[in-house]
Amino acid sequence: MTLTTPTAFPLSFALTPSTDARAEAEREAILADPGFGKHFTDHMVSIEWTLDGGWHDANVLPYGPLSLDPAASVLHYAQEIFEGLKAYRHADGSIHSFRPEANAARLQRSARRLALPELSTEDFVESLRQLVSVDAQWVPDAAETSLYIRPFMIATESFLGVRSAQKVGYYVIASPAGAYFANGVSPVNIWLSTDYNRAGRGGMGAAKTGGNYASSLLPQELAYEKGCAQVLFLDAQEGKYLEELGGMNLFLVYRDGTLVTPESDSILAGITRDSIMTLARDRGHDVQIRKVSIDEWKAGAASGDIVEVFACGTAAVITPVAQLLADDFALGDAGAPAGELTMSLRQELTDIQYGRVADRHGWLTRLDA
Repeated sequence: MTLTTPTAFPLSFALTPSTDARAEAEREAILADPGFGKHFTDHMVSIEWTLDGGWHDANVLPYGPLSLDPAASVLHYAQEIFEGLKAYRHADGSIHSFRPEANAARLQRSARRLALPELSTEDFVESLRQLVSVDAQWVPDAAETSLYIRPFMIATESFLGVRSAQKVGYYVIASPAGAYFANGVSPVNIWLSTDYNRAGRGGMGAAKTGGNYASSLLPQELAYEKGCAQVLFLDAQEGKYLEELGGMNLFLVYRDGTLVTPESDSILAGITRDSIMTLARDRGHDVQIRKVSIDEWKAGAASGDIVEVFACGTAAVITPVAQLLADDFALGDAGAPAGELTMSLRQELTDIQYGRVADRHGWLTRLDA
């Protein structure tokens, strides 16, 4: 089902400047050590949707709490979706995002799965421009830093009853982000979850919705207890095929240069994942999206046929994997350095994002002009 209603196009945004914006000295102190998701810019975007009126009341307003009725359906039926992307400051001071149209398309797919209204690609990208234009000073310029942007959509209608909401809010907030790895990029261990699944066939695994992440939190805590940075899930039907990590996609690199990433209807279509596949194919690598069993990984590790493993996502870009740990086995070498191809692909992708090399695929969209 697609919710389509009359909507003014394009949306016109009204600006209400913050009267409590941080002083330059405070902002600069935050940008010097922003962490990740700890501090937020002075403004946010808000757009309303109703069944009869479509999308309307597009605003850029001061960052602040949302007011929700206790009966708001998002609180009872978890009808919500979100996205995550970054804005990068280039050497000339300009600000660019990376493949925002792909984020818009994924938000639309998530909306269809959660019975929420779809926001057009044009309005999605414009909402990013509107926020960045007023909070441009919050985009850091130090190495490996960026402005993390979080668009999200929630059902705001007040009622108790199991149906899709007829009133929805779309919002965009932003947070300056420091280097994801404080001590540089280094291989991490991941834990294999055999007691829990992230998503099942016909479920919401391919939608970017909070429920998918909520289901990963307990297994992720167990992974931390085992000294691992992430948790890997297997398929819910047979319990033998690789799916994805708690918040990242996975790649196996074979001796002949082939890259393999798991195929499943329960996996979120990662934009970083898709970009990596394109860059690898540009180099002449065979890239396969197919079912991969844990037994294949075991055999490949034992024979030396699998030579590198890495995870990828918006926040960390590419993370080399040292070992996969489980209750009864360990794959990989805890002391092995990050793979050569892993780090080469990471460098190429970040060089494109920060404007250090040519954007031959047209992935960058300027947000401050």
